[in-house]
Amino acid sequence: MANPLLLLPDFLLILLGFVICRGTALDRPVWQAAEKLVYFLLFPVLLFNSIVKSPLQAMQTMSLALAGVGTVAVGVVVALAIGRWPGVDRRRHASGAQVAYRFNSYIALALAERMQGAQGLAWVALLIALSVPLCNVAAVWPLARHGGHSYTRELTRNPLIISTVLGLVGNVAGLQLPEALATVLQRIGVAALPLGLMAVGAGLTVGGLKAASGLATALSGIRHALLPAVAIGLTLALHLAPEQSGIVVLFAALPTASSTYVLAARMGGDGGFVAGLVTVSTLLGMLSVPLWLAVLCAVTNAR
Repeated sequence: MANPLLLLPDFLLILLGFVICRGTALDRPVWQAAEKLVYFLLFPVLLFNSIVKSPLQAMQTMSLALAGVGTVAVGVVVALAIGRWPGVDRRRHASGAQVAYRFNSYIALALAERMQGAQGLAWVALLIALSVPLCNVAAVWPLARHGGHSYTRELTRNPLIISTVLGLVGNVAGLQLPEALATVLQRIGVAALPLGLMAVGAGLTVGGLKAASGLATALSGIRHALLPAVAIGLTLALHLAPEQSGIVVLFAALPTASSTYVLAARMGGDGGFVAGLVTVSTLLGMLSVPLWLAVLCAVTNAR
């Protein structure tokens, strides 16, 4: 579970995206279009399909959900509180705070399936389903306030929130899609992961961090140090099974969502700063995921 090679295929896709963007005719404008395709179509379909088909029995997953959502909630509170520090640029903070608590669902789904198979995919789909609305509400609110956008309109048009709600409704209603439609959605979802990961690599850049290195360090510290530590504490307090504990800690240690840049840029935030944070978080994720899974194993074995 703590083997660093677990991450290798996904981070190789990120590296491939970086190389293709920098070394071929498929440059940044091509990948900007790809990001929109993933954000507005491929990933919402993947999210909907994962949630609607997942066995989300409430009683069996209550503690898992509490640990995962509780971890995210701590990230939201601490990240927003940083905005009150003296000297913090409000627009830059509104743009970058989301990096501290949002997570890369592409990597989450890929790693959960590799760690625990179909059951791991179902568990992480539940955490995504419950956390995406919270994360997007927390991310859209400060950006809408500083960018002059309608808060309600941004939330109701967010493709991740829409797909999450539709997936949960379909799951509760026992929705059974026609075979042809289910096959189409499955194939679209399969395309989302590799393209999304390569789009992350294509967008890697650190130049925007120079203007606020202290804020960048604080937000990255929340994402890659505070939240995994909180997750381990919650899994122990709630007495989760080892398999569920691994999924929660994986979820907490993930790199931030690449769509944080898309959201910040689209809503008039500091896109360059967020792009730099996404890059740093992606690189740190190569270390933080296996490191914190190893810490979980050590703590569990020591009890």
